[in-house]
Amino acid sequence: MPKTPSDRLFNLIHSLTGSEKRYFKLFAREGKGGDNKYLRLFEAIEQQTEFDEEELKQAIYGSESIESRKYSELKSYLFEWVLKSLQAYDEKTSADYRIKSMLLGVRALFRRSRYEDALYSLNKVRKIAWQYEHFTSMVEVVNWEKQIAYARTDIAFLDAELARIEREEREYLTQLDNLATYRNIFLQLLTSLRKDASMRREEQTRYIEELLEHPQLQHIDLATSHQARIYYYRILSVASYARKDYPRFYELNRALIGLMEERPDLLREDVSEYISALSNMALSCGYLQKIEELRAVLKKFKQIRPNTPDDELKIHRQYYMNKFGLSIAQGDFEEGLHALEEHQEEVQRFSDSFFRKNTFYYQYFYIYFGIGNYEQALAYLNEWLSLSGNIERKDLQSVARILNLIIHFEMGNTLLLESLIRSTQRFLQKEERMFEYERAVLQFIKASTRAVDKGEEKKAFQLLQTQLESLYDKPSERPMLDLFDIQAWVESHIRQIPFGDVVRLRQRSPA
Repeated sequence: MPKTPSDRLFNLIHSLTGSEKRYFKLFAREGKGGDNKYLRLFEAIEQQTEFDEEELKQAIYGSESIESRKYSELKSYLFEWVLKSLQAYDEKTSADYRIKSMLLGVRALFRRSRYEDALYSLNKVRKIAWQYEHFTSMVEVVNWEKQIAYARTDIAFLDAELARIEREEREYLTQLDNLATYRNIFLQLLTSLRKDASMRREEQTRYIEELLEHPQLQHIDLATSHQARIYYYRILSVASYARKDYPRFYELNRALIGLMEERPDLLREDVSEYISALSNMALSCGYLQKIEELRAVLKKFKQIRPNTPDDELKIHRQYYMNKFGLSIAQGDFEEGLHALEEHQEEVQRFSDSFFRKNTFYYQYFYIYFGIGNYEQALAYLNEWLSLSGNIERKDLQSVARILNLIIHFEMGNTLLLESLIRSTQRFLQKEERMFEYERAVLQFIKASTRAVDKGEEKKAFQLLQTQLESLYDKPSERPMLDLFDIQAWVESHIRQIPFGDVVRLRQRSPA
């Protein structure tokens, strides 16, 4: 048996939920009994916070001499045993696994010529598969019907039912094709926007517009299953976000959440898409200043029952990203700091291999910048800038360099700014187009480093303020301006009041 790396076993056990761990212990006791070294090793690993091979050997063998081969086999068998228990657990808690298990049962009955029993099981599979829109399984059901009839030489059945079977098979294959079309469009759209959400390149804009002209996106009725309708709304909502059509983004996400909540049985099976929809709803509420609705969405996050550790992580991530976003938008940076500290305490329960802190670096930076802790803000900004090899969100990579100039300006690092201006300019020129917003900030930073007194610096800020005001109505410029409230930062220097105060005052001002 091949060796199982100890850290792989350690990571697998620590990825299990509490209920999965309890299930394994019952599973292992029933399956092995007596001196169960598998269970003892499992519990020893469970209790470790950091992997320690020698401690594990001591827990299992004590003062006994240890044969390396036997210990390696013990780990390999435990790994396989944990997987078997997870499969058994999923069969009890997941319709997907239940259907697969039942179809394996049909196969076992068929091989033993228990045709009536196999047909009885198929009827049960049909009901569950139809409820959960498992069209692949439905195709398998009708194929089994044909195969059983052929094995029995049941000509009367085939004569009476073959037309119905063929019709159903075509229907299920059509449903699969319909669903695949929507899924593929969604993935193509998502891939394009994950690379660059700024829509900086004209060919990207054309590509997305062509995707949206697909015939299947012209009416909701063309999506013929619940899952396909979910993809329909997700595609249009993401496209609305890319176009900065925030009212439509809000309406589409509200419709999507309503659609999902109509089927609580499907939500119990898989909540991952619901988590994403809630996150987008929270984002749209933030853009439209629907603060009370945003708070209601945050409460919904806390009410979701996760099915997997990944669900639990997604709920945590999306809840806090939107909680931070609310604090930033409202200029309530002290509340944001409180939420950040709460989040960093909670995140300790997640393995480093599962939790990606880099998804939060931007918000960590923003909150510390908002309270005036520039040293900590710069530390997170540097972490963010070190991710430049990542192909996702080129717009964030660009704005990070602009923010780097701003924070070094705040810290008075005049000499460093000269070299940073040159490196930032080189980076932005490598992109296919430099935004006017980026050009204006670079010009301001250059002018500020040459300013001989506060009066000249204030004039440079006033010029930047005028330039920025003229850009907010330009659809091509607005996405970058929305990433950081640079107008509030400029105004805070002109009026000589804290950045957070300006953000709060702007929020309270009538539209």
